[in-house]
Amino acid sequence: MRRLVLAFPPVTLPGPLGLTENTCRKARRHLMRVDPVLAELARRHGACPLGVRTAEPPLRALVRALVSQQLSVKAAETIFRRFLALFPGDGFPAPADILAVPGERLRGVGMSRPKGRYLHDLCERVQAGVLPLDRLDSMPDEEVIRTLIEVKGIGQWTAEMILIFQLGRPDVLPLDDVGLLRAIQRSYALRARPKPAKVEKIAAPWRPYRSVACWYLWASLDE
Repeated sequence: MRRLVLAFPPVTLPGPLGLTENTCRKARRHLMRVDPVLAELARRHGACPLGVRTAEPPLRALVRALVSQQLSVKAAETIFRRFLALFPGDGFPAPADILAVPGERLRGVGMSRPKGRYLHDLCERVQAGVLPLDRLDSMPDEEVIRTLIEVKGIGQWTAEMILIFQLGRPDVLPLDDVGLLRAIQRSYALRARPKPAKVEKIAAPWRPYRSVACWYLWASLDE
């Protein structure tokens, strides 16, 4: 599933706009009260882990997201490790270090030509100060999305995954996520894959915890 590509190692990271373990408990109680389908999923899958999430720096998270697009989890992790091996030493490479790697070497570790260009565009924007990664955590959701989709290769879906899994935002509804649509179709016994308007109608009672609801629906696909 695509969502798992952005599932990072869990490290507690509370924040003023982010999900915490306590918020996830409140979200679970709310979802169980307003939606019988989610109540069953919440009983089946227990506590939502989104309140314990990665402290991975934003640049690393975005590079990982670009590298991982359209790949299985295993392939993405392999290529990401090969990419990191291009930079001996401790710590994640700075934008200037990544920009110094030509496209041919990036392709040599398994990245496609377009992904190499996307990676360089990301680092150029960060280095020029156009993409203020240090301010993402304080931006509202829509501003984060507008800022990220200016980067080549980052679309609405990738930005929404960063909001949920990296920034821990509680009320994100990724309408283009194929796994989520499949889970909704199956869990709500719909005859066809739901359109965005239908998803928004189903999800209306989930506010302000739609991210947590999505996690339970994604979890249902692993059964």
